[in-house]
Amino acid sequence: MRHALIDVTPLRASPAFRRLWVGQTLSGFGGQMTVVAVMFQVWQLTHSTTWTGAVALAQAVPLIALGLFAGTLVDRVDRRRFYVAMTAGQTVCSVVLAVQAYVGGVPVGVVVLLVAVQSCCVAGGGPASKTFVPALLPREQLAAGLALRRISFQGAMLVGPAVAGLVLGTLGAGACYTIDAVSFVAALYGALGLPKRVAEAEASGRPGLRGVRDGLAFLVRTPVVRGALLTDLAATVLSMPISLFPLINAERFGDGPRTLGLFLSAIAVGGVGASLFSGTFTRSARPGLVMLGSSVTWGLALALCGLAPNRWLGLACLVLAGAADTVSVVSRNTLVQSHTPNEMLGRVGAAEQIVGQAGPDLGNMRGGLVADATSGVAALVSGGVLCVGAVVLVGLVTPGLGWRSRDSADAAGGRATAAGS
Repeated sequence: MRHALIDVTPLRASPAFRRLWVGQTLSGFGGQMTVVAVMFQVWQLTHSTTWTGAVALAQAVPLIALGLFAGTLVDRVDRRRFYVAMTAGQTVCSVVLAVQAYVGGVPVGVVVLLVAVQSCCVAGGGPASKTFVPALLPREQLAAGLALRRISFQGAMLVGPAVAGLVLGTLGAGACYTIDAVSFVAALYGALGLPKRVAEAEASGRPGLRGVRDGLAFLVRTPVVRGALLTDLAATVLSMPISLFPLINAERFGDGPRTLGLFLSAIAVGGVGASLFSGTFTRSARPGLVMLGSSVTWGLALALCGLAPNRWLGLACLVLAGAADTVSVVSRNTLVQSHTPNEMLGRVGAAEQIVGQAGPDLGNMRGGLVADATSGVAALVSGGVLCVGAVVLVGLVTPGLGWRSRDSADAAGGRATAAGS
């Protein structure tokens, strides 16, 4: 049973990783509070879904537009200093958000602009952050470290919005922004405690567009990394279900708000459960096969949810989908970071960040368009089936995914390159 539970060895074995993890966990919690507070404040100022949609756009566009350029920069500079600078930038934005909330009377465009500036800092800090885990942990602890990061993210997603709602109701949006700003102190503490060797990057990489092209060329010519990102796109673009939940709830389950709330939390519950028992898959010697299997399970679970005859079976399918999603994410990150040399970690991390941002957004849009033309059930079931087919195809045409000898040899080669950089 002990081997099935989440492996906390990285927290015990690496003080630097422990400080970084605690700092990022606290700042992630604060960040979720800011997400809710911004949406609440913008809605109170405008009562317009166009403006609340603009908030989402302000968060997404910088990540997509600047991500690869930021990744190129991460691979050429002192990563620790760059990450500290980006974290400090996010802190300043949170402080300014708090001030404007307390002062009042600020145009809504200023709030959205601050969100966009903060997202620019995330576009740089995200790829830098992804380079630290493989540098701090030995290869055998990499999957466990990534699972710990995953449960940190999910915990913030579950707890942060709920606490934000309580704080908004009593102290207002300014208090949420203030808590976020204070939480960045912990992130800065974790970053400043990183050893010097972690900060080292290959300055020989080419700058600007040439560096971006080098990163894209690496993604194209490295089958396992390419296959891992394509698997992620298959699971999100083809079958992301969130936008369909209100319609599914209305079509099948009486349009009750309680059922809708359960739909929205079931995937997160499954994800947290899988993280708590991540020892069952982080010790696997075949992360490629685990990634493919869990991605197929995600698609099947969503298709079964669409066919479920009652809400409880549907919710059970969503819990299974959430668990499969977590297994897939951790296994995919393990594959990507194990097969990426140190001098490419920033650019590959940026590509992961872009895929993680754009894939779900496109998937929710796809689901909505299909549902408008057919029905919510048809959109959900067809998306799950398409996901399964696409993942199986990726597994069949990608060398190295699922075969133990190739996984081990390629990972060892990637780590050797990283160690020699």
